[in-house]
This record gives sequence, C-alpha cells and structure tokens, in this order.
Amino acid sequence: MRLPSRHFAVLLVTGAVAAACARGPERAAAPSSSPTAVPTPLASDATFVGREACARCHAEEDRRWRGSHHDLAMQEANEKTVLGDFGNATFTHFGVTSTFFRKNGRFWVRTDGPDGKLHEYPIAYTFGVDPLQQYLIAFPGGRYQALNVCWDTRPKSRGGQRWFHLYPKEPVAHDDPLHWTGPYQNWNFMCAECHSTNVKKGYDAASDAYATTWSELDVSCEACHGPGSAHVAWADAVAAGRAGKNDRDRGMAVVLRDPGGAAEWVFDPQTGIAKRSIPRTSQTEIETCARCHARRSVVAADYVWGRPLLQTHRPALLTEGTYYADGQIEDEDYEYGSFLQSKMHAAGVSCSNCHDPHDLKVAGSADRVCAGCHQPDRFDTPKHHFHKASSRGASCTACHMPTRDYMVVHGRHDHSFRTPRPDLTVSIGTPNACTGCHRDKPPKWAADAALRWWGDRVRKEPHYGEIVHAGREELAGAAAGLAAYVSDATKPGIRRASAAALLGRGEGDPTATGAALSRAAADPDPLVRLGSLEGIEELPPEARAQLAAPLLRDPVLTVRIEAARALLGVPREAMSAAERADFDAALAEYVKSQNVDADRAEAHLNLAAVALARGDLAAAEAEYRTALSRSPALGAAWANLADLYRAQGRDDEAEKTLRQGLAAAPHDPGIHHALGLTLVRRQRLAEAVKELRVAAEIPPERPHYVYVYGVALDAAGRTGEALKVLEAARSRHPGDRELAEAIAALKAKKAGG
Repeated sequence: MRLPSRHFAVLLVTGAVAAACARGPERAAAPSSSPTAVPTPLASDATFVGREACARCHAEEDRRWRGSHHDLAMQEANEKTVLGDFGNATFTHFGVTSTFFRKNGRFWVRTDGPDGKLHEYPIAYTFGVDPLQQYLIAFPGGRYQALNVCWDTRPKSRGGQRWFHLYPKEPVAHDDPLHWTGPYQNWNFMCAECHSTNVKKGYDAASDAYATTWSELDVSCEACHGPGSAHVAWADAVAAGRAGKNDRDRGMAVVLRDPGGAAEWVFDPQTGIAKRSIPRTSQTEIETCARCHARRSVVAADYVWGRPLLQTHRPALLTEGTYYADGQIEDEDYEYGSFLQSKMHAAGVSCSNCHDPHDLKVAGSADRVCAGCHQPDRFDTPKHHFHKASSRGASCTACHMPTRDYMVVHGRHDHSFRTPRPDLTVSIGTPNACTGCHRDKPPKWAADAALRWWGDRVRKEPHYGEIVHAGREELAGAAAGLAAYVSDATKPGIRRASAAALLGRGEGDPTATGAALSRAAADPDPLVRLGSLEGIEELPPEARAQLAAPLLRDPVLTVRIEAARALLGVPREAMSAAERADFDAALAEYVKSQNVDADRAEAHLNLAAVALARGDLAAAEAEYRTALSRSPALGAAWANLADLYRAQGRDDEAEKTLRQGLAAAPHDPGIHHALGLTLVRRQRLAEAVKELRVAAEIPPERPHYVYVYGVALDAAGRTGEALKVLEAARSRHPGDRELAEAIAALKAKKAGG
C-alpha cells in the first residue's frame, strides 16, 4: 500500500464510528474450473477461471508462486496469516494507546476511531508479510481501512517483532488527513487494485458507498496474464487434437514474451557488458508490471491486458517531491519511473531478466544477477569499485542501487542503476551512494575521491540533475538547458518528458521554448508528449491552443485528456471549428476519467475547473461542495470556492468560507494565503499581514507566499522588515524572479525615499 507523505496529504474524513464490522467486499461469482468447450473463444471475450485451473498445467510456476509476496499480498485474518502480537499487546503513539487482543476466535484492536474515542474493531484481512504487515478493518459503506499501527515482521535481531506507527514522529489525531480512518488509508481506492485479482472498485457516488469485488483475494495468475478462459479452452482443444500447439497467442489475453523472438545476451569483449542479440520490440511485460509498480493514477475504469499503460493509467513524471532533481527516488515511486531512466532499460533489459516473475526473487544474490551481464573480472574488482573485495563498498547494488526506507522499515532499491555522483551533492544537494555509506564524511570528500578514481569524464557533459535543478529554481539560462535536453532523442523519454514539463516556467527565449515544446508534442514517445502538455499549460492562451490542439486527437487516452485539461480556459475562438469539436470530445473523455475516482475530493476539484471553463458557476460551486464533503481538509477546494464567491462580488461569503476552511485545516498555508488576500481587498491590512505571515512560514516554504507577505509588509509601512524577509527567502531560493524583483524595487524605494 502507498504510504502518503505529509507534504501532499490534504484529505480528512469525519463521521460516526462503525460499531460493528460491515460486510466484507462482495466476491465475484466463483470461477468454474471446467474448461470452455470449443470453438476456442477470442481472448478478448475471456473470463476469469482462477488459479487452480492454471495450476493443472503449470504446476512448477504455481509451486514457485505459492508463498510469494504476490500470493500473500492480502489474506483473511486467521491463526495462520496474522503475524502480529495480539496477546493483549499495547502500543502508544502521541498519547493514543492501541491494544491488540483476541476475542471470540477473532483478532481485535482497541484504538481511536474517526471521533477520537477508543473503540474495538475486528481485524478482517492481513495486508502484506515482509518486512511489515498491515491490518484491514471494515467500515460501513463497503469501506476497508488500513490501520497505520503495523507489525514489524523482521527478526528481533534486525529491530523487528514489534508494533510501530507509519508516522513515528508525528501526531496523527482523528481529524488529521493521515488518520487510519481517512481516505489516504482507504483500501478500496489506495490498495485494492494491486493487492488482489480482477478488482472492481464499485463506487456509487449517489450513496457514497463501495461494492468492491474481486476474482481472487491475492495477486494470482490472471492479475498479470489476464482472464484465462480462452487459454484453457485452447489447451483443452490441443489435448483433444482440435488445435495446434504453436498458435500465436494460445488464447492468452496478453502475450508477455517479446514478439521479436527470444534474445540471447552476448558479452561484448571490448566493454565486458552483455548485449541483446536482437532488439526488444515490446514494452508489454514492463508495462504489465508497471500497472502496480509505478507511481500513477487511474484514468479508465476497465483495465485491458496488453493495452499500453497510458490508455488506462497516468504514470507520474519525475516531479519535485517524488524524485530528486537528478531523478533519484525521494518519495515512493514503485520502480517504473526509475527504471525508465536507466541504461538497462535502454539496452533492452526487462523485469524478468532479473526477477523470477512467479516467486519474484532474483537468482542468488543481487550482485550475482549483475554478473550475468557485467563480467566479474571487469567489474567485481577493486580496479572498478576501489573498495576491499567482498566489502559493502564492493557490492554492485550498494553503489548503483542504493536503498531508501519507506513505510519506516521497508528499504527499496533505486532502479535507475546510476553512477554515484557525489559532486552533484556538492552542487545541487542530491543524495549519493558514497556518503550514504560513509555517513561521517562530507560530500566533498566523496566527490574528491571519485575524481581521483574515475577522472572528470562523467563531469564534462551537463547532467540531467543540474538542468532540472536550474529549471525547478528558475535559474538564469534554465530554459535553454531544458530545451536542449528535451530535444535530445538519445536521452530517456521520462527524463525528457519531465524536462518538458518545466519548460513553461521562468524566463527564456519564447521562440526557442515554443519550438522545443512543439517538437516534444510531436515526439514518438507518449510520455514526452504528456510532459510537453504540462509545459504548454504555462504558456499564454494563443500558444497553448496552437501547441496543444493537435494532441486532442492523440491515439493515447492519457495524452488526449491532458491536452483537453491544458486547453481549459482558452477562448473557443482561439481554436478552429475542427479543433473545438476535438476539444469537446477529449474534454468528455477527461470528465469520464475524473468520474472513475468520484470517491476522491481531488476529482471533484478538477470537475469544478471544467464547470468554470464552461461558465457554469452553479455546477462549479456544487463540485467544490462535493469535494469538501469528501475531504473537509482539502485546502484548494476552500480557496477556490472562496475565489468563486469573490468573482461574483460575494466577499462576505468568501471570507466566511475561508474561515470555515481554517477550522477544518488550520495548518493549510493556501487557505491562510487566500484569506490574507481577501482581507487586503477588504482593506483590513493589519489582519491580512498576520494571515500572509502564517502562509509564508508554514513549511515547506513557498517563495510566492513569502513574496506576497513581503509586499504586504511594505504596504503596511514596514519596508525594512519586508526587505529582511525577502532577502532571507532569496538566499534559500536564489533563482526566484519574484523575490529578486521585489528586493530590487524595495531597495530603490529606500534609496529614493
């Protein structure tokens, strides 16, 4: 399950406590183990048959799968599956003591519910096995919530066999967006698709309830291979002599093997690195894994096996907060976004080249897997790694796949397989594997050692991380570097897409920026086209219409709907009649994609933007209200609703709305900022300055909020104080244009005054 980070968790749930366990998720009808009669149906018409039908012919794969993390992803809570200490064990987190016990043959927890009071809840399901196990609890409306007090399943010698909280250093009260009863710990939305097979969320907006179904509780055969009835029918037809063994797809819903043929990996004597004997021609296996091993959102309700990932999901780009500027993992990213950056991916490596797809393990140690393509006499030697043989520093994965802990105890490898660059730590502050081990040494020590060992060869070319850092900070010359990177087809697509997304920011040559975004919008890689639209969205309406309109007819759903979103607010007369028709069609698809997640407040926030673009203020207000009913702490909904009232001259209601928002989310900087601006308009400057100061000081720092606070201080006659605030912020954000311009203006004002 994804562990939401504090920096983007903005949802809140209130309501009555479930005194008793609601009914479990409705199961789909039990699949028949009998094969379908011939003629063999089309794979597109296939239905789910269940693991036992697969195991009849695939016993070895079934043996390896049993006991795997996929097999144990979700289980009914019983004596065999529950690993935690339920012998009246207690755990206290910021004053809340949870007690784990047994009663009437079941496992229970006494903990704080959505009203802040202690209640007893039966455990319905276990979630995961290693290195931690979570527990699911049933609530009314078909909801299942994941308790955020978890059991550490590691051995005691490694610090395990204990209860711990997913947010160990933070109080998480019942009205906190991260509380276990809230949307961010909701199984139906957050977890179900990737922990069970053939999941249908089954959310009903009218009743605000779920009727979630599955075919199998765990991640079974058909989760990856798709519904198997047509394949079973083909196998029976072969056995009866009515079909050939060499049929191209054998009735499979998706063919995971590369249609270009099986490749051999042959060592290049010059480099000591193996190369594929034939190029990889398909991304199907990687994208099948990426459905769950990617940071992504869902854009289509019905997943179709074998269809490109971007037809049903929107993978995250290498965005700030999720990835460091150089592309290293920061927040949870689930491997896919990292792997797409790697030389391994470019060389044709696929997931199953390293991981057994059934038991999920690597063959032997991770370093042994590396030796399959990297000759040990070239790479497993101090001449390459400059460390003592068999030491941690001699490990391939320690240097090229450093780990980062998520969910407190789960160390996950970065799959970008990068060369350690401690010099980038010195210049732009990104982590590096060297000082990750040598924690007592400064980055410059590691950078100097790397320079002695490997020379300056890798430092001569501008690094992606430096280019993106400049773009994020809007430094001088950033646009030119981003444009050049976006236009370089030899670079990884996901990096080019992420660079394109930054291109609309800051200052730069508008002609060069437009040309780079135009090339990106026509790129063969749909991820690059997707990234171009984020950059295009920052441009003036006329430029947006010119660059985004062609993508309204893109063959990839995610690109089409992103193009429609980018064109929201562009005057219709800026588009041709044909483009307006394309926009309406793509916008309808966008609305449909948002309704896939009608259980989420963010979807209604997006639907409100559509209503505003259509000029339907009543519909926009209704969507904002729906968003707030789903998540009362969603600051953007309060701020946007207040702005809607302001635009209608309803300033009293705008202020009242923002104060209601602060009651629900007192630490949301956006609400404080919006209230400050409202008070400025209402000529209550002293009150406004107080609110703007709060907005500027809530971490993480937002330079624009500091800028507005500084301007307000100056307007209140506190110019000297304004300069101090702005200059301190600029020392932390040296490339911020607003801060620089405000400082220059205030200094000129003081000099002239």
